[in-house]
Amino acid sequence: MKKSLVALAAMAVAGIASAQSSVTLFGVVDATISGFSNKSEDRNAPTLESLANQTFVNRGTATTSQTVLRNSGYNSSRLGFRGTEDLGGGLAASFWLEGALNNDDGTGTAVGGGQNWQRRSTVSLSGNFGEIRLGRDYTPTFWNDTVFDPFGTNGVGTNLISTANGYNNPGSVISQGGFTANTTYTRASNSIGYFLPPNLGGFYGQFMYAMNEKTSYDPGRLTPGNAATAGNERAGRYIGGRVGYANGPLDVALAYGESTVGSNFYAGTTDNLDTWNLGASYDFGAVKLFGEFSNAKLKRDSSRPFVATAANPFGWRTPGADGWLLGATVPVGAGLIRMSYSAVKYKNTGTYIDQVLGFRPDPKADKFALGYVHNLSKRTALYATVARVNNKDGADLTLGGPAFVTTAAGATMTPKSSTGYDLGIRHSF
Repeated sequence: MKKSLVALAAMAVAGIASAQSSVTLFGVVDATISGFSNKSEDRNAPTLESLANQTFVNRGTATTSQTVLRNSGYNSSRLGFRGTEDLGGGLAASFWLEGALNNDDGTGTAVGGGQNWQRRSTVSLSGNFGEIRLGRDYTPTFWNDTVFDPFGTNGVGTNLISTANGYNNPGSVISQGGFTANTTYTRASNSIGYFLPPNLGGFYGQFMYAMNEKTSYDPGRLTPGNAATAGNERAGRYIGGRVGYANGPLDVALAYGESTVGSNFYAGTTDNLDTWNLGASYDFGAVKLFGEFSNAKLKRDSSRPFVATAANPFGWRTPGADGWLLGATVPVGAGLIRMSYSAVKYKNTGTYIDQVLGFRPDPKADKFALGYVHNLSKRTALYATVARVNNKDGADLTLGGPAFVTTAAGATMTPKSSTGYDLGIRHSF
């Protein structure tokens, strides 16, 4: 009986596959040994510890460290299915289901421990007009951050532009500028996307609108809650686009996106995180160069008159961040050397008076990363990466691992540096 059921299941799967022009099972299993060391320091003047003994003390430095076995140090671990059906006349229907894998401990990635498809889950229709894609997908603004990063926003080498947008440190760096966590930085759910056809002489483009699927009320006063318990009635919306040109060794692209990260109906405010970035790469053969500039601003639209605050006395100070990256890859036989330098500077994070008088300059950080990948075959590679982040003026970026020590024996500790490494293996199928 069991053998009959197995046979029937196999026949059903074969029937489904034959109805498609192509159905593919694919994936990546990536495991890495990673080490982290995050250092804070006491930047206050020496304080009096004992009046009787006339002793003074400064708490010096404090370090948190950790060694872990994790996944996705080179490529993101994943499992996926994709398929295409030829509808004739140049028209095709496709699906793509792709989920993350926690192969380091075998746990699932969804609530309850089951597999999900949150990396990408789309169905699309394509033809001479391009492609219309529905579902959960990468946002246009994220593509530049990962395509023009020699480390592909994976592992300790991930560029600081990506980290500052909350990819590695959600809620940490974003708070430097008063940003609210951006849930649509990497991907957006409930999206409608359009892609230009591939036959435009090297020009390409992507446009996306993602719905927040929140309930609207008319009249607005019926919105649940009150001024003290207002929720994010408009949060989760994304609209953006990316256009580029790729021909031979050159690839250059410009992207813009607007993410609604918060709102308060009763206060009459909507917070949008506006991001634009420009990236480029050029392959000389012996070396491939990468570069990117990114700008993010948190803008608040209000239906009520402006009220001056210490942080924004004139209404024109907008919290934000500028980021930039320079990188390169150098092929060496069966291997590839990767390197990058990236930096982030926050703007308008303190009060206006503090910044005018120089009491609190805007936080900033820079990072250097160096790595090597050795390809054992087309599908299997060994890799090693080392990186270091230097924080200044209150920035708190890390490569990952444990949090910075913020207090020690009553003294305030300021984040200083974060160092780390990845040693791993990647196999794709």
